[in-house]
Amino acid sequence: MNNLMYPEVLWLLLLPMVVRHWWAPAKGLHGDALKVPFVQDLEKINLKAGGLWNMRAHDDKHWSTPLILLYAIWACLVAALARPQLVGEATRLPSMGRDILLVVDISNSMRQPDFVIGQRRVDRLSAIKQTATKFLEKRVDDRIGLVLFGALAYLQAPITYDKNSVAEILWATEAGMAGDSTSIGDALGLALKSLKDSKDVDKKIIILMTDGENNSGSLSLPQAIELARQEGVKIYTIGVGSDQSLVQSILGFRLAMPSGLDEESLMNIAEATKGTYFRAKDTNSLQKIYDEIDKLEASENEAQFIRETTELFYVPLIAALALTLILLMVLRRR
Repeated sequence: MNNLMYPEVLWLLLLPMVVRHWWAPAKGLHGDALKVPFVQDLEKINLKAGGLWNMRAHDDKHWSTPLILLYAIWACLVAALARPQLVGEATRLPSMGRDILLVVDISNSMRQPDFVIGQRRVDRLSAIKQTATKFLEKRVDDRIGLVLFGALAYLQAPITYDKNSVAEILWATEAGMAGDSTSIGDALGLALKSLKDSKDVDKKIIILMTDGENNSGSLSLPQAIELARQEGVKIYTIGVGSDQSLVQSILGFRLAMPSGLDEESLMNIAEATKGTYFRAKDTNSLQKIYDEIDKLEASENEAQFIRETTELFYVPLIAALALTLILLMVLRRR
């Protein structure tokens, strides 16, 4: 697409015509020129001599070759002054997104089937897989990482723009792969270590999802909280699971047992790191939590685009130079 940066200067194209039409003929130093009866003969002589500014030769409609070339040079200079450009297609600006680490509990308790997806009962980890994947799809400009933990914590996916790989690793995970107990402190410590190289302090985020309490590991929650505050990392905590867990009894019946979720600790983690605590008792509430986090940590520059622009002012300048050379050749021949 062609474009002019300063189209308002195009009115200058009319300037030579205005000058030609309105300016009176030049007068001599001592008054008007002497009128003689053979003026027409003098005009013919002037034409043969190749006068550059012979603007009224024979009549106003006559344009000499030098005058046409001169006006063409002027038009090229005005065109260059207007700065013609070649504008390309709109390209979305790359945004400086956030570094987000998903820290997911995969202890045995995440096998509890107290969530429903499509009228089918599923376990807690399956609900997290589905809702977290939808969340990843929305974070276009962010780098995502994944930490899985149970008795031990593992960095399964370092911070990366490849969200598909992160989602695939999450979907391949099964509850119980990392042991029976829950080491929340160690998982947060590993996540903070992974985010240490991130340059922008205000854009480092951890989303912690668990259904239990910190009952294993070497790093306590107060120590993990202090490390997060020092690094300036915001932590969103999500308590997963219903208020009561269903336990299979010896006789084959499912018994309702109190949930082992430590909500108070999760609230303290979120409050100390300027994050937010959420409670996910079912699939709908879990999805709403991810939508809320998506709003709180809205991506930047989502609607900013740029068009590649190529300057073409040199084209009319080259044309003006070429016409100037032609004009000099015409005048020399005359």
